[in-house]
This record gives sequence, structure tokens and C-alpha cells, in this order.
Amino acid sequence: MTTADSTTGPHDASTDIGPRWLFLVILASLGMVGPFSIDTMFPSFSQMGAEWGVSEFALQQVVSVYILAFAVMSLLHGPLSDALGRKPVIIAGGILYVAASVGCAVAPSLGVLLFFRAVQGLSAGAGQIISRAMVRDVFSDAQAKRTMSHIAMIFGLAPALAPIVGGLLLGIGSWRGIFWFLVVFGAAILVLVVFAMPETHPAERRIRFDGRTIANGLLGVWRDANGRRLAFAGMFNFAGMFLYISSAQLFVVGLLGKGAQDFWILFVPLISGMVCGSWVSGRLAGRMSGRRLASLGYVISLVAGAVNLGLALLPATARLPWSVLVLPFYSFGIALAFPILTLAMLDLFPHSRGAASSIQSFVSLLANAAIAGILAPLVGFSLPSLALTAVALTVVAWLLWRRHLAVTHADPHGSVDAPAYEPTDEL
Repeated sequence: MTTADSTTGPHDASTDIGPRWLFLVILASLGMVGPFSIDTMFPSFSQMGAEWGVSEFALQQVVSVYILAFAVMSLLHGPLSDALGRKPVIIAGGILYVAASVGCAVAPSLGVLLFFRAVQGLSAGAGQIISRAMVRDVFSDAQAKRTMSHIAMIFGLAPALAPIVGGLLLGIGSWRGIFWFLVVFGAAILVLVVFAMPETHPAERRIRFDGRTIANGLLGVWRDANGRRLAFAGMFNFAGMFLYISSAQLFVVGLLGKGAQDFWILFVPLISGMVCGSWVSGRLAGRMSGRRLASLGYVISLVAGAVNLGLALLPATARLPWSVLVLPFYSFGIALAFPILTLAMLDLFPHSRGAASSIQSFVSLLANAAIAGILAPLVGFSLPSLALTAVALTVVAWLLWRRHLAVTHADPHGSVDAPAYEPTDEL
């Protein structure tokens, strides 16, 4: 393990993280809870709708309620870990998540299911948000970028596997089996955290545990215009891909005319591109500056998004395989930029990484809730509308990134690990 310079501030090599591969697997597994909690649901919508006699729009709230609760609580997970330590907050979240999953599995109505989905969302973010801060607690510079990329590769498999798992579970039982699977999955990760995860934020580095200190930490992150800009850039960076993910039922069943076992048609192309992009990002860490790598990712995503729109507009190619042909390149570019944006945000606030991760997650999750609950149903009526909206979201992300580079006077050959700017209120 590498040590850090005085600017970034990870603690020294005396920190015992145990076997590095196990540490990375636990962090990646924590990140997989969110995608599994969302994407395993999609194949079950038709069965839920038939059982309860509810509309497709109502079922879409199974996703949006979860994400909204996740977003609200994400503001506290990071600061709480800055004050209490990373591990205790993750354990508490894990216990609540398992209990909420049991509630979902036995829910007698959609209203009760939505209540427990909200509780799931309140608890599921603890591991996903805090795990990002733990990477920067332990690793510095290029090693942190490689580690974040490796983690992204592992948990990036979750959105591809989750709907396939959901479809298989539906093949042998009802939709309730999906939530029993989440109970087992959450419990297994909780055991790993309790017995194998180290504490990476020692007592001497923690902030005072009171409401004012936590609020000041969050406000300090939000008031920095550079932090806000990076948070929104990260949100729009993933928004186009999440639009396709949250429109899975509409895309696969409604537009392509496929069934509950066919969600892999969308998720495998999307996630294979993301996994490959994460691998390339890790390989290029230390060889290409983070700023140039993120910019390259945006170029690839924009070109792929434009080609995807063109294919969707032509009647001859508005069908399989053309409708998913370019999606791996689109998600590849998104994955190239993701670790850079995440670490850049954390490096802005070396003494309150938990708060920085919370703000970044909150902005993204709030947008994802709106995408799942409002935007996806509105634009999921056709392939061209989905493609156009996705590429428009990526254009906004690219413009925010360019603005960030201009305002911070970034050297295109420099490193994202040493940002050359002073805090500012200018957007």
C-alpha cells in the first residue's frame, strides 16, 4: 500500500487492511447492494402489477421511492462516518437493510412494499457511499485511481447480473423470492464487514459528533462552487446510462417486445462497456492524467450517443441488434470518467471526505429518483426519445467538466490528485 502526501491525507502504511483482495471485494460488494436493490426488480413488475392490479407508473415508484430515500439519507451517511468511524455506520446500515428486505418480502400490498422500500433506501447507501471515502483513506494518487477502477469493474457487474438473477428467481417462484435473495445477499455482506473489514478512519482523525459540526461539514462542501460543479458533472455523467437502466421494463418489454427473461439484452451491453471502461481507466492510471482521461471518456460517450440516436431515428435500424449495438461504447466512456470525477471530489475536501461523498451521492441519487419516477416514463415511449434524452444528459456533463477545467485553470497534462485552484463561489 502506498502512503499519501500531506495534501491528500490518507494515513500511513501502518494501517492494516488485511489481504488487499479481500478489502477490495468487500468494498465492491458494498457498492453492489444499490444496483441489486434496483435492477432485480424490473423483471417482476408484470407479476406485481397482475397481483395488485396497479399501473406501470405506480410500479415505477418501487424504484423511485427507494432512490429518493437513499438520496435523503446519503447526506448523513458520510458525515456520520467522519464522526463515528466508517465501520460502525456500515454495520448499522447493513442490519437495517436486511430487516427492511424481510419486510419487502412479506408485504401484503403495494403501499406496504413502498414503505419498506423506503427503509431499504435509507440504509443501503451506508456501504456504497462510505466505501468511496475508504478508498481515499487508504490509497493515494494513481493507486487510488486504480483501486476505484477495480472496484467499479466488480460492482459494475451487478446491474448486468441483477435482472438476470431476478428473471431466474421469477422462473422458480414469485417476485417475493427476489427480496428473500436480497435478505441473504445483505446478510452475507454484513458478515464480511463485521469480521473482515478494517476501520480506515481512526479516532484521531474524526470530527466531533454533533448536529452543528455535521451540518457545517455538508454546507462547507456545498458552498464550494468547484465541489458543486463536480457533483453535478458526476450526476449528469451517469444520468444517461441510468435512464436506460430505469427504463428497462419499457425498453425490453414495451419497445422490443421481449419477456421477463430477456433483460440481459439491455444490461449485458451496457455493463460490459462499463466494466471494460473501468478496466482501461485502471490500466491508464499513472500513465495519463486524470483530466485527460475523463475528457477522453466524454468524447467517446458523446460520439457513441450521437451514433445511437442516428440508428434509433432510421426505421431500418430501430430494432435489434442495432438498438443496443452502440450502448457498450456509450457506457465505456462513462466508466472512463467515473473514477476521476469521484476522486476529484474527494480530493477537494481531504478532512471531510465522508461529507464530500455524501453530497456527490445525494445530487446523483436525487436526479436518479427523478429519472426513474418521472423522466423514464415520459421519454420511454420510443427508441429515438430515449437516445436523444441520454445524449443530451451527457452533453450537459461534458459542458460542466469543460467549465471545471477552465475555472480551475487545470493543466491538461497535470494530475487530478493535485487540483490547482482555490475555493470559489463562482459556478
